[in-house]
Amino acid sequence: MPSIARLTVYPVKSCDGVDHTQVELLPNGGLRHDRQFALVDPAGKFINGKRTPLMHQLALSVDPLARDYRVGRRGEPQSLAGNLDRDGKPLSDWLSDFFSLEVSIVENDETGFPDDLDASGPTIVSTATLKTVADWFPGMTVEEVRGRFRANIEIDGVEPFWEDHLFGADSQPKPFRIGSALLGGTNPCQRCVVPTRDPITGTVGPAGFSQQFRKLREQTLPAWAARDRFDHFYRLCTNTRRLDQVPATLHLGDWIELAT
Repeated sequence: MPSIARLTVYPVKSCDGVDHTQVELLPNGGLRHDRQFALVDPAGKFINGKRTPLMHQLALSVDPLARDYRVGRRGEPQSLAGNLDRDGKPLSDWLSDFFSLEVSIVENDETGFPDDLDASGPTIVSTATLKTVADWFPGMTVEEVRGRFRANIEIDGVEPFWEDHLFGADSQPKPFRIGSALLGGTNPCQRCVVPTRDPITGTVGPAGFSQQFRKLREQTLPAWAARDRFDHFYRLCTNTRRLDQVPATLHLGDWIELAT
């Protein structure tokens, strides 16, 4: 039976994730504290991994409850620590210096800042899928693949690409349950430039990553998958949206089953 093996929340958009044993599901379908904070420029545009590989060198963690932060360059001693409410300006100044651009940190504790506003629920992938993708690239580890694709929910007890069961042949959300929550799978997630980079260093590689990924994703697409939903094959993980408003908390070990 498919079940949740990992629950990951990314408190700051494009920064490192934090694993949890349980997470509240928000009314919009997102996970509590996921992408609650984001970095923006003076025009309000996101500073994220799509925009600059410098994000990979940034070690910024925020505790959404205590509202404490720690920031520095990845692999170097911590540069600054403080509290968002008391010490917000020193953090903005440090980030502005790091990016050579005026930077502010913004917050939305009701919906977060999801990439897909029409499918703002958690992204889902299976452990078997991550292992398969790692095997496509010699020397790549499952943990590295996990860092490249940054899913919220990882499921175990299934075959590779089982998460492709969670969307249908058209754009209508395909209902399924995780624990007591009713979600709808919408589409296979279109990937950006971020997975082509090493998640720690930001270095592009291996060479031809996206081309090789597309080729092998097409070759290994399960026969039962909704092939017409792939206008291209640089897609991995399933996007979701919430289909009910019943209070729900997801837990490690919760079963996942298609609704009937």
